[in-house]
Amino acid sequence: MERFNRSSFAKMNFHLPRPRRAPLLLAPLALATALAACGGSDDASEEVAPLDLTIAHINDHHSNLDPIADQTMQISGIDTQVELGGFARVINVFKQYAGREDVLKLHAGDANTGTLYYTLFKGKADADMMNTICFDAMAVGNHEFDDGDAQLKSFIEYLQAGSCKTPVLAANIHPQVGTPLAPKAENDYLKPYIIKTIKDVQVGIIGLTIKSKTQNSSSPLATTVFDDEATAAQRTIDQLKSQGVRHIVLLTHLGYDADKALAPLLTDVDVIIGGDSHTLLGDFSAQGSGYATSGPYPTQAMNKDGKPVCIGQAWEYSKAMGEMHIVFNQQGEITSCTGQASLIIGDSFKRKGTDGNWAAVDNATQQQIAAAVAADRGLKMIAPDADASSVLKTYSGQVDVMKKEPIGSTTEALCLVRTPGESTNRSAGVAGCENANQLARGSDAAQVVAQAFLEASLRADIAIQNAGGVRVPLPAGTLTMGDAFTVLPFSNVLVELPVTGQQVAAVLEDALANYLDAGQTTGGGHPYAAGLRWHLDMSKTKGERFTQLEVKNRQTGAWSAIDPAHTYIVATNDFVAKGQDGYTSFKPIYDSGNYVNNYLLYTQTFVDYIRAKGSIGRPAASEYSHQAVITKGGVTLP
Repeated sequence: MERFNRSSFAKMNFHLPRPRRAPLLLAPLALATALAACGGSDDASEEVAPLDLTIAHINDHHSNLDPIADQTMQISGIDTQVELGGFARVINVFKQYAGREDVLKLHAGDANTGTLYYTLFKGKADADMMNTICFDAMAVGNHEFDDGDAQLKSFIEYLQAGSCKTPVLAANIHPQVGTPLAPKAENDYLKPYIIKTIKDVQVGIIGLTIKSKTQNSSSPLATTVFDDEATAAQRTIDQLKSQGVRHIVLLTHLGYDADKALAPLLTDVDVIIGGDSHTLLGDFSAQGSGYATSGPYPTQAMNKDGKPVCIGQAWEYSKAMGEMHIVFNQQGEITSCTGQASLIIGDSFKRKGTDGNWAAVDNATQQQIAAAVAADRGLKMIAPDADASSVLKTYSGQVDVMKKEPIGSTTEALCLVRTPGESTNRSAGVAGCENANQLARGSDAAQVVAQAFLEASLRADIAIQNAGGVRVPLPAGTLTMGDAFTVLPFSNVLVELPVTGQQVAAVLEDALANYLDAGQTTGGGHPYAAGLRWHLDMSKTKGERFTQLEVKNRQTGAWSAIDPAHTYIVATNDFVAKGQDGYTSFKPIYDSGNYVNNYLLYTQTFVDYIRAKGSIGRPAASEYSHQAVITKGGVTLP
C-alpha cells in the first residue's frame, strides 16, 4: 500500500517507497479545493454524490490459463515452493466481489498469445474463461492484433457470445469501415469508452492501446488507423465531460512508464489501470529479491489540473491481481487512494529437507505457512474455481497431449530478461534467476534461441532474435513440447538476409531507439544474437550505443571486429526481417525480395536444437551478445 500526503503533492515526489500497510489518506478537502482553484474543469464547483469505488484488475495473462508449479518465494523468511497463479484461481478471487455494487472488474489487455491454448484454440479458451468473470471492460492489447484484425474480431465474438458481453475498448483505434472490425460502422467491435453507473454515480472508462508497438510489432491492417494516445485520451475525456461524467478511468495497454508520463498531459483523469509492461507494483521484499518491483501500488501522479491520479498494474500470466480503492468527495475529487497487488497461490507447499531436496511440508508446517500467508496482504491463497476448472478441461486434454512430449532438458535455469537492468524480474520464482534482470548478460533464453537459429541455418554468419519473441524463462529440468511452444508461441518462420556490417550496426541501433527514444526503459525489440557480440551503453544517443561489435567465424571459432563493408548472412524470424519491432534497416532488404525463407517454424527450430543437443545450459560467457552493459541511467551492470 502507498499513501497520498501533503508533502507528496507539494514536492511532486510521487514514487518514494512507504510503509507497506500504513493507511493511505489524501490531503484533506481544503487542500483538494485549493488545488482545484489553481486549475481544473469548469464544473469543479458543482457537487456530486460522494463515491467509494473498488477496481479489481488483471493484465497480460497471455493465454496462461494453467498454474505454474514449483515457484520459489520466501514465506516467513524461508524459501518455499508454491503453485503460482492459474486462471481458475483468478476467477475465484473475482467471485469474492459477487453482489457488490461498488466494484469495477477490468482487464488491461493482452489476453491472447503465449501458450498452446492460443496456438490450438485462437482465443476461444481465453474468452470462455474470461466469461466466467464477466469483466466490465477490456482494453485492446498489441498482441490482440498478432493474427490480424479478423482474428481480433473472432476473439471479441467469442468474448461476447455469452451473457457477459464484455465491451472491448480502444479510443485511439479506428478500423476502416468494410474491414473485419468495422463491417458496417467504425465502432462495431471496438468502443472508445463505456459509462458505468456505480451507486448512482457515472464512471467513464476509456480504452487506450499502444500505437507504435502495435503497428510495428503486431499485424493490424494497414487501413486500421492508430491515433496518438494522449490526443485520443483527452478527446474522449472531453466527450465524457460534456455528458456530465466526472469520474474518469483510463484502461490502458501502454506500459507503466508511459502511464506515468501520460497522467500530467491530461485534464480530469482520475485513475489509470494499465498493462503491456508486465509490471509488478508494491512491496514484495518479504517474498525475496526475485520479486523486485518497479514502484508502489498504487503509484501516485498528478494530472494537468494538479489533481491526483492513481496508477495500477498487476504483473502478468494470471500470477497476480490488483485491487484499488478510490474515495471521491462531493467535489468529485479523490480524497483517498489505497490498494494492493497480490500474488495468487495455491495451498500446497514444498521446502528443502536436510538432504537438500524439495519435499511437501508436514501438516504442522503447512498450518504455519498458511497462517503466514493469511497475514501477508501481498499473497492470496485460494483454491481454483470448480466451474472454471471444468470449462478449462474441455481444452486442456488436447493441450496436455502435446505439452507432455519430452524433447530434452536444461542443466540450469535459462532466465528471461528483455532489457538488461530492467526493474521487474520476469523470471521471479525460478531458482537460479533471482537477480537475472540486473546482470549484463541479459536473457539466457533469448540467447539460446538465437543460437538455435544459427545452427538451423547452414548459411548464416549471425542470428538475431528480438527479446519480446521469447516469452518465459525455462527452469532447470526436463523440457517438453509445451515448454517450447510457451517460450516461442508465435507463428514465425526462419529467414536469411544478406546484410552488410554497417547495416547490422544500424539495425541494432534502430531496435534500441524504437523503445528507448520513445521514453521506455525496456522493449520487446531489444536484440539478442548468436555469432555477434557487443558492448552496449544505453545512456548514449542513437548511433553511439553499440560499440566493439564482433563477429564469430563459424569455421574457426575466432572473433573479429565486424567489417562495415562485408556482407553477412543474418538468420532471424520473418517478423523481425520485415522491419517490425524497430528493425527498420531490415525492411528494405526484405521488401526487395532479397532473402531466403527456410519455411522452418521458429518454434520447431528450437525444438530440433534441443533434441539434437539432448541437454542444454547457459552459453559460455564469451558467447553472449551482451559483453558489457551500461543502463540508460548510467549504471554499469555486473
